[in-house]
Amino acid sequence: MRRALMALALASASPVLAEAPTLASPIDCDLTETCFILQYMDHDPGSGASDFRCSPLSYDTHSGTDFALPSDAMMQAGVDVLASAPGTVVGIRDGMPDTGLTADTAAQIAGRECGNGVRLDHGGGWTTQYCHLKQGTIAVQPGDIIETGAILGQVGQSGRAEFPHVHLSLEKDGQDVDPYDPDGDITCGAPGTDTLWATAPPYRPGGLITLGFADHVPEYTAIKAGTADHSDLTKTAPALVIWSYNFGIRAGDILQLDLTGPDGPVIARDITLDRTQALNFRAIGKKRRTAEWPAGTYTGTATLIRAEQQIEKKQITLTLR
Repeated sequence: MRRALMALALASASPVLAEAPTLASPIDCDLTETCFILQYMDHDPGSGASDFRCSPLSYDTHSGTDFALPSDAMMQAGVDVLASAPGTVVGIRDGMPDTGLTADTAAQIAGRECGNGVRLDHGGGWTTQYCHLKQGTIAVQPGDIIETGAILGQVGQSGRAEFPHVHLSLEKDGQDVDPYDPDGDITCGAPGTDTLWATAPPYRPGGLITLGFADHVPEYTAIKAGTADHSDLTKTAPALVIWSYNFGIRAGDILQLDLTGPDGPVIARDITLDRTQALNFRAIGKKRRTAEWPAGTYTGTATLIRAEQQIEKKQITLTLR
């Protein structure tokens, strides 16, 4: 997403700050466990995409950082978007539905790709912009002077958004700046340590968003909605399935899925992922061949392997009675 995607109404001049703002996370969510950063600013000058670590967690011309939620259900429950630095509200937009980008909505979104959003002026030519907020949740007005951590609205999926997230962009005199590498001097394998973050949100090169159980391979729409997990299964379930919802996948990654029960292994598989994808899911399962599944605790494990190194591992349990 390039800068100035939304034409927000500007207010009067804001206080002048001589230095670059120090940023805090713009999302009220744990980025190490629950939420995650899916895409960073693109530093590739060509048609490809490369983040500040020369990894493909970006897309061509992406101008900010995308802080994502694991499901539509969490979006509906409400997660606050927070001001990353003190400043003055100089523009807002609200009223766009959280339908995201589809073939049916593309025409209505054109020219308003940021969706519902807020723009803050931090003085000295520095601004931040917060995009894709949930309809009806904008909590500030142009002219408001706010502090770091002030609630701006809630995470949504308005505008050009294919998943619920808040897109944070930072500009200096109208030019995009990456808070992870503000000087723009990218050295692959040795990212700069000087950032504009008070505490830099953790960099995860990919990982596991959520795991779940089901009695059939769920639809991808149910995975994204947050309705695919069925931890209320009984011993007469027609099948036992474990699924894993993943982000930042690269071609060649291996996803190990394993399901064990009270009597030992149920099913296990190493899945080689053949495409680089921002989001995907995989599942394995086994049909019931007896009158009932053995009663007891079942453990599902997902492990993401890249170049023979473990990226992340998660486990969930299910008790059948």
